[in-house]
Amino acid sequence: MTITDTIENKLERERERVRRLYQYEDHYRAEGFKVIAGVDEVGRGSLIGPLIVAAVVLPPDVFIDHLNDSKKLTAHRREILYYEIIEKALAVTTVQSTVEEIDRLNVYRATLEAMLRAVRALPLKPDFVLTDAMRLYFGEDIGTLPIVRGDSKSASIAAASIVAKVTRDRMADDWDEIYPQYDFKHNRGYGTKKHLDALKKYGATPIHRRTYEPVKSMNSAQLQIKF
Repeated sequence: MTITDTIENKLERERERVRRLYQYEDHYRAEGFKVIAGVDEVGRGSLIGPLIVAAVVLPPDVFIDHLNDSKKLTAHRREILYYEIIEKALAVTTVQSTVEEIDRLNVYRATLEAMLRAVRALPLKPDFVLTDAMRLYFGEDIGTLPIVRGDSKSASIAAASIVAKVTRDRMADDWDEIYPQYDFKHNRGYGTKKHLDALKKYGATPIHRRTYEPVKSMNSAQLQIKF
């Protein structure tokens, strides 16, 4: 087997993987559903900032090379796919669940509320919604299916995961410029050693979630940023 054959085989395996991502969309279109949306979130485990939810409706004839769960892609690839999704999708929305909402409701309920808002905000009303494991009721005229690890099994959910991830990562880059000590550009607000060490040294920023540990257990002095 030549190097060219090896490359072609690898490319074909990748194309087949992407084709399999459309299995749910193809199945429910065959069942008679016309507008199928995928919904996903990013940021549930982060200690900072809002949670981002995206909803995406892909056209039935679209094929997006390298489409995948956003966590399995490089930042560069996500950026390329983000623009391709925005260009080719029939409808895209992103919504935020704020720090205040997360602290008030808890992150699970805040995620549900944000997913409902994202779907309702779509300019094209779906008649079926695929979610990444979250059980939701969108209305009696809208079918829904929660898919465990849906961002690696459904094209629409994968597209939503990329849109949400790129949107939130751009926000984290901005937060990093404001609070460089916490290394948000690299940890995105998750509890890395550098982030946790900065919390001990400088205290919590205004964008830290107050109901998340270790911020939850901090005293009032530690909740005031010290630089």
